[in-house]
Amino acid sequence: MTVIETTPADTKASTDTTDTTDGTDICAAAPPRHPRPDGQDRYTISEVAAWTGLTAHTLRWYERIGLMPHVDRSATGQRRFTNRDLDWLTLVGKLRLTGMSVAAMVRYAELVRAGEHTFDERRALLEATRQDVLSRIAELQETLAVLDFKIYMYAGAHGAQEGA
Repeated sequence: MTVIETTPADTKASTDTTDTTDGTDICAAAPPRHPRPDGQDRYTISEVAAWTGLTAHTLRWYERIGLMPHVDRSATGQRRFTNRDLDWLTLVGKLRLTGMSVAAMVRYAELVRAGEHTFDERRALLEATRQDVLSRIAELQETLAVLDFKIYMYAGAHGAQEGA
């Protein structure tokens, strides 16, 4: 069982997710295109590591703790990841960037596997994480303003020295 469901519409990647002139939310962009189409999507752990930037050790750990549940195996026992697994790992990477704890990510994965009746709890977990991200963004904007002020001050001091 894979943790998330995808549809063909979910896997269409936008060519430019940074252009917001049309009002498109860059945070709502589709995941990056898969290296192989659905149905031909069997990847080794080393291929997944190269695609995601995660180490094979991390991928095995994710599976062990329940964050990356049930990865299919070949007849020889080698892990065989699918595009759906890559989609899940993309989401996990985004959750990591939010600062969400591993325990919270594992809880989210458990809720997804539990089914649709957990939508409210999943939404609450994501909303709390979103609020944390917004707080961090505000802190970073304040920090950026201080840096901009200091840069402005030093540029003005340098200009004053040249004019003297």
